[in-house]
Amino acid sequence: MSAEYLIVIREPEWDPSVLSPEQIEMDLAGHRVFQEAVAAAGQRIAASAPLRPQSEATRIVPSASGAVFTDGPFGEVREVVTGFYTFTAGSPEQARELAALVPTGGWLELYPIAAIPGSADEIPLAVDAAVE
Repeated sequence: MSAEYLIVIREPEWDPSVLSPEQIEMDLAGHRVFQEAVAAAGQRIAASAPLRPQSEATRIVPSASGAVFTDGPFGEVREVVTGFYTFTAGSPEQARELAALVPTGGWLELYPIAAIPGSADEIPLAVDAAVE
């Protein structure tokens, strides 16, 4: 039986607006290798997306007195989340092998996705199991 996993891609800022079409194609080719490997393993990618630059992000800190919103960029970080995948794998070992194919200029974090038992839709929650 397959389980679902989340890959968080962390690296220095990735901004496609400053890359040449050739650089973008090279990046995309690396992601296609991962996507094809997932399919060849009989698994599936449930969701994926590159994220817009950190300068367009908002940090939200909830509090009893109301949420505090801070627009990016956030100067205290060296690496940012630049994208993610959720995918299925037949075992933790297979998840690690497949995740290692995702290209990055930084590192990846791999989280098994858990479900809240007894919830109406088994709402998934990410649990900490980072892989570097």
